Amino acid sequence: MKIQVKVKPNSKTEEVSQEDDSFIVKVKEPPKEGKASQAVIRLLAQRFGVPKSQVRILSGVKSRNKIVEVAE
Repeated sequence: MKIQVKVKPNSKTEEVSQEDDSFIVKVKEPPKEGKASQAVIRLLAQRFGVPKSQVRILSGVKSRNKIVEVAE
């Protein structure tokens, strides 16, 4: 399943919320050295109940807007 994700780094809380057909992921990590992207993978894996290895960022690795694939 492919989903659109908007990332909000440097947030006070970590959460995943759904807005229409996309997800908003708030992470505490800064957008440096891929830390925010790794946090997004971790949170989405928890949300969908899959291992982190089943979540891949297909596009937008260095962008706030990402396309993420979650294998089921």
